[in-house]
Amino acid sequence: MRRDAPIFRFNDARGAIEDEVVRRVMERVGDPTALLEDAIYNEVRRLSASDSEGELARWRSLARRLRTLDPDARRREVQAIAREHAHDVSGNFDPRVFALATRLMPPVLGALVAPKATFTSLRRLLDARALADRVTVEGHTRQVARLVEKGTVVYVPTHLSNMDSIVFGYALDLAGLPPATYGAGKNLFTNPVLSFFMHNLGAYKVDRRLRHALYKDVLKVYSCVLIEQGYHSLFFPGGTRSRSGGVERRLKLGLAGTGVEAFARTAQRGQAKKVFFVPSTINYLVTLEAQTLIGDFLQDAGKARFIIDDDESSRIEKVVAFSNKMLKHNEAVVIRFGEPVDPFGNRVDDEGNSLDARGNPIDPLSYLKNRRGELVVDADRDAQYTRELGEVICDAYLRHTVILPTHLIAAAMMNRLREDAGTSDIFTLLRVRQKVGVPWSQLATDATRLRDALREQELRGRVVLGPTVREGNGDTLLAEALRAWQGSHRSPVLEEVNGELWIGDATLVFYYQNRLAAHGVALDVLAPRRERGAA
Repeated sequence: MRRDAPIFRFNDARGAIEDEVVRRVMERVGDPTALLEDAIYNEVRRLSASDSEGELARWRSLARRLRTLDPDARRREVQAIAREHAHDVSGNFDPRVFALATRLMPPVLGALVAPKATFTSLRRLLDARALADRVTVEGHTRQVARLVEKGTVVYVPTHLSNMDSIVFGYALDLAGLPPATYGAGKNLFTNPVLSFFMHNLGAYKVDRRLRHALYKDVLKVYSCVLIEQGYHSLFFPGGTRSRSGGVERRLKLGLAGTGVEAFARTAQRGQAKKVFFVPSTINYLVTLEAQTLIGDFLQDAGKARFIIDDDESSRIEKVVAFSNKMLKHNEAVVIRFGEPVDPFGNRVDDEGNSLDARGNPIDPLSYLKNRRGELVVDADRDAQYTRELGEVICDAYLRHTVILPTHLIAAAMMNRLREDAGTSDIFTLLRVRQKVGVPWSQLATDATRLRDALREQELRGRVVLGPTVREGNGDTLLAEALRAWQGSHRSPVLEEVNGELWIGDATLVFYYQNRLAAHGVALDVLAPRRERGAA
């Protein structure tokens, strides 16, 4: 990997980046009073529910003083808060830590402080060769390698686990691509060892508890400045981890939209720097936090919960056990890079030239001009471009989802459950789950039929099958799924009893089958069996 990417010089530039963020935020300030009142209201409300008496007193003091401040003093208060946020957000990158992290598997660095980890498990966990055999990187990696030399690349992968950002970083290294900056929830920095590595590997803090407009503006400007200055970036446009296990269909594009703005700003300065988006999928044979996430998804109260800080990824022993198990399976994690596109959703060639639907070159600068032909930065216009980009990303997610044995077997079992119950209502299905026992041979046959339907979709470029799913028979797929699930969660997903498969936890079956839900295949394959029954 080339070590001349801008991120290797990030520490020297960090102060100037923070200064530029504050300067640009202040350029946008119209009424400082409105910004301060918004910040005071949201922070007092947040801190009143916590034990942060010192911070709360500070904001209440500002609220009392606000009416006595003149306009210039209020702007200085806004500037001070913006600088504080910019400094807190800004990341760090230490090439020495990066060199160390490339030798140790980042997701299991927590094993170093795990009291229950044995020497044997640590040795296996830290064996880079064993890991490389289990983490598969595929897709348009060669084209991306060309594009990182032509402009700034923004990776926009799916999001399933708190392990995603570091797993994806490891995939970049396997593919010979330079590391990227990425936003990580501040709640993930609680473990001192993991925090050390994340902080020194380009992660910047995103405090999702802060809801006021000034903080959000600092985040967006920070992201925009990084992209403008050539720092490759990683965003999870789904916002939070997929609670259902399904492929994201609705995206939160606030930070991703900064790619459009960054391109517009460099173009306006006469130094247009190309920006490329790379939709990608992260596909796990088993997801560490599946049980907590699907439980949260199925609870009405949980749907409103924004931050989960008590799931499996917060406990080191769970991470160690998961990572140990991951190293025993082929296709444990598959990261697939989709086709790169420009900020407006157009495909690009290996030289970074934008192409229309017929493959003809087009000028991306034309998207940025007003009626007089002038290059302008227009927030409303760029927001629309970002929405259109989001549609392209969602479509790419479907086409580059990699189906693994656990997804397929869960879908086959859920199909059987739906048919026997005569309903597709998930809450009804969860109540009747104890009534279903399926002979091994029948579920294996169902899995083969479902796999054949997915093969047809793969031929049309609508999904990707993992090698085991593509080549294995129903018995092989069923055995591999059961082996992967065994001991992975607090309760079993499926259990074999006297040659029959019984559901141990229907919510987990639902979670894993949801990886296929958006493809519309699972229900379609029921039709032939129902027709035979009717005949």
